[in-house]
Amino acid sequence: MMRTALFRSKYEALDDMRAFVRQAAEDASMGDGEIYAVQLAVDEACSNIIEHACDGRGEEQIEITCTTSGNRLTVMIRDHGEPFDPASAPAPDLETGIENRPVGGLGIFLMRQLMDEIRYERLGESGNMLTLVKYRKGRK
Repeated sequence: MMRTALFRSKYEALDDMRAFVRQAAEDASMGDGEIYAVQLAVDEACSNIIEHACDGRGEEQIEITCTTSGNRLTVMIRDHGEPFDPASAPAPDLETGIENRPVGGLGIFLMRQLMDEIRYERLGESGNMLTLVKYRKGRK
């Protein structure tokens, strides 16, 4: 099953994005923990796109496509903002106390922890594609 939706690149759209991927994860028979992981990873990815790739202007669109195949849910997030490959982001320093740690930098770390696969592709004039994959491990 495949479903696609377009969203404005605004923080106010994050609730609708989470609801969209929640429905796809439910349709894929994912358990509650897996659904939450997918929602949180998409929230982090789209927040980064809004803030960094699209400069928070809200003028761009974010396209989210969810595809279910067997025990796999694939979420493809496409935007037309500035390119950024999450694989190039350094791992956060989790040893430093929170009061001495710089703000930010945990979103990509969280996505890596929550999802089974993460891929980034620059599509030239067609923008950026971030692909997140979650495998269903079982029901509630």
